[in-house]
Amino acid sequence: MNIKKQFLKNKPIVKITFEISKEVANDAVSINLLSEHNQWQPIEFKKFKNGKFKVAENISSEDRQGFQFIYQVTSETGTESILLPDDVDSYVDNGMNDGGKNAVLLLTE
Repeated sequence: MNIKKQFLKNKPIVKITFEISKEVANDAVSINLLSEHNQWQPIEFKKFKNGKFKVAENISSEDRQGFQFIYQVTSETGTESILLPDDVDSYVDNGMNDGGKNAVLLLTE
């Protein structure tokens, strides 16, 4: 997994590119980004012919210093699961009773 932050010079916006390799995606047919920056509405990753998944989002750093997110993966059998990236700033408890976590990205250089 790979997450790139690009800080725009003239605006308080951070372009964040989320990328998941074929090996990590395993048998995924679709992956959605679920994030508090857009009230947890799914944002679908684009799947490339080489099996990689990728999506980019412009996120305002004016309103927040960071945000929580997860990846929702749907397998070939239709099973949904949660995938957490390993290259984030931290993790927080997701507030559910299942002991799950959310990934956190900070919008600072």
